[in-house]
Amino acid sequence: MKHTIEEKLALLPTEPGCYLMKDKNGEIIYVGKAKKLKNRVSSYFHGAHDHKTTKMVSQVRDFDTIITSTEKESLILEINLIKEHRPRFNILFMDDKSYPYLKVSRTGKPEVIVSRDKKHSPNYTYFGPYPDATAARAMASVLNDSIPTGEDLLPNTQAIYNSFNRTEKKYSKEELSLWRQNVISILNGNSKSFIDALEAKMLEASQDMNFELAQRYKEKLQAIEYVGDRQQVQFSRTENFDVFNYAYYQGYIAITGLFVRAGRLLERTMAVEASLEEPEDALTSFIAQFYQNQPTPKYVYVPELLDKDSIQAMIQTEVLHAQRGKKRALMDIAEKNAHQQLDDQFQLLKNRQNFKEEALLHLSQLLSFSETIHRIEVFDNSHISGTFAVSACVVFDDGEPNKSLYRRYRLHQGNDDVASMKEVLYRRYFRILKEDGVFPDLILVDGGKPQVNAALEIMEMLDLSITVAGLVKDDRHRTHALLNASGEILNVDKTSSLYALMTHMQDEVHRYVIGYHRNLRKKAMTKSILDEVPGLGPVRQKQLFKTFGSLRGIRGASIEALETVIPEDVARELYDIIHIDWTEHNDEK
Repeated sequence: MKHTIEEKLALLPTEPGCYLMKDKNGEIIYVGKAKKLKNRVSSYFHGAHDHKTTKMVSQVRDFDTIITSTEKESLILEINLIKEHRPRFNILFMDDKSYPYLKVSRTGKPEVIVSRDKKHSPNYTYFGPYPDATAARAMASVLNDSIPTGEDLLPNTQAIYNSFNRTEKKYSKEELSLWRQNVISILNGNSKSFIDALEAKMLEASQDMNFELAQRYKEKLQAIEYVGDRQQVQFSRTENFDVFNYAYYQGYIAITGLFVRAGRLLERTMAVEASLEEPEDALTSFIAQFYQNQPTPKYVYVPELLDKDSIQAMIQTEVLHAQRGKKRALMDIAEKNAHQQLDDQFQLLKNRQNFKEEALLHLSQLLSFSETIHRIEVFDNSHISGTFAVSACVVFDDGEPNKSLYRRYRLHQGNDDVASMKEVLYRRYFRILKEDGVFPDLILVDGGKPQVNAALEIMEMLDLSITVAGLVKDDRHRTHALLNASGEILNVDKTSSLYALMTHMQDEVHRYVIGYHRNLRKKAMTKSILDEVPGLGPVRQKQLFKTFGSLRGIRGASIEALETVIPEDVARELYDIIHIDWTEHNDEK
C-alpha cells in the first residue's frame, strides 16, 4: 500500500542518513543528508522557506530515505547519490569539466601539450592546472612555435613552417636537454629573457608598421604572462596544495579555489550557485565533486567549520585547516574573492532566476498547462540534398539547458523533413517507453504545421499525451511565434522573456544539430587519408583523434608525439603520408 507524504513523515526514523525527494514522474529532484532524518525531512513540509526551497517542495510528490550508521557515512552516500542521479535542485558542479595541465615529455623533442589526464604519466613533467583553458593553449602554442638559440629559448618563425615539411633540423641530445630545461624554466615562471625577446620583436614589427605581426607577438606575451611569476604570495618550491573558501548570502553561495603548484599561486576557480544546503555542506559537496575530475595535490586546506576528516575520506588526500601564517593569509584571500564574486553576481543571478520563471509561467499559460512547465525537449533536423541526414534533441529543465541529456541521431529518411521528424520522435520516445524513462512536459519542433502534425501522429502511435508545439519562424528564419496542436498561431511579444527563451532554445538546437552534421562531413572527408596508413585501424585512429583533436592536430604533431599514441613504425608511415606536398606533386603533372 502506498503511503501519503504525511504518513511517511510520521514513520521517519531519528537516525542519520540521506533523503531523496521525487517529483510526479518519480524523478529524484533533490538529495540531502541529515543527522536526524525525522527532523530534517519534516522541516521541508512545515514552516516558511526561501524561494528556491519553496519551489522544490512544491514539486515533491514522494520521498525515500536511506539510514546510515554515522553522519560521515551519510555525507559520502549523499555525494555518490548526487553523482548518480544529478538532481536538478542540488548544487551541481559535476559537469565533466576538468582543468587542463601543460605537460612536457621527458624524452625527445620537448613539445608542450595541453592535457586533461586524470592520472599523471611518469613520462611527462606536468604544470597547472589552468582554469583558463584558452590561455593554457596559447601558452603551449607560443612555446611550440619557438626553438632554442644559444643559451636562451627565443621565438623563431621558422619553427612554424618546419612542422609542415621534412626539413626540420635534427637536434643533439645536449640541444634537446637545454631546450627542455628552458621550456620547463619558463613554465616555472622564469620567463624574463623570453619576454624581453618577444617584446623586442613586437617593437621591431610595430616600427616596420607590420601591426598584424606585432599583435600576434602581443598575444604571445599575454600567454606567457598568464603563467608568469606575478604572484605576491610565495611559498617553498616544493609545496603543492589547494585552498577553498566561500561566501554565502540569501540562498546563494560563491566558492573560490586557489591552486599552488611548485610554490607558486597559479590560478583561481570560481563558482556561484543557488543552494538549498547549508553553506558548509555545499562547499563540502563542491570539493568532493571537484576532485572527481582533477588530480589531487598533496594537501587541501578548508575552512575550520568543515569536517576535514570526512572530506579526506572522500578525496583520498590530506585535508587540513589553515591556522596561521601564509596559508591562513591565502585562506582569507580566497574568502575575500568569494565575497567579491557574490557581490558582483548576486543581483544578476536573481534577475536571471526571475527571468526564467517569468518565461516559463508565460509559456505554461499560453499552452494551457495547469502547472508550470519543467522539462522541454526541442528537435531540429539537418541535411544537404538528402545526404548526412541528422536530427538533434536538446533538453531544457526549468529554462536551463541540461546538456547531459542532449541526443543526436543519424537518420534514414534523407531529404523528407516530415518523415525525418517522425523517425527521430519515434526513436526518442519509444526508447524512453522501453526504458521506463522520464518524458518531457512539452515537445517543441523546429517547423510549422507539417512537423507539428508529424509529432502528434507519433504521440498517438505510442499512446502518449505530451503537449506538442512548433517554433514558427519569420522570413529571417527567426522564431517569432508558437503553433499549438490545433494549428493556432500564438504570437509572442519580442520584448518578453518568453521570446528570449524561445530564441535561446532555437539557437541551441540549431547549433547542436549543425555541429553534428559538420562532424559527419568532416569524418567522411578525412577518413580516406588515414585509411591509407598500414597498421592504422579504427581503434588507433580514434586514439589519435582523442589525443590531437583533429586531422590538423595530427598533421601538426611531431613523430615523437605520434609515437606516444601509436607504434613507432606506424607513426613514421603516418607522418610521411600526411606530409606529402600534394600541390607540388600535382604541379609536376
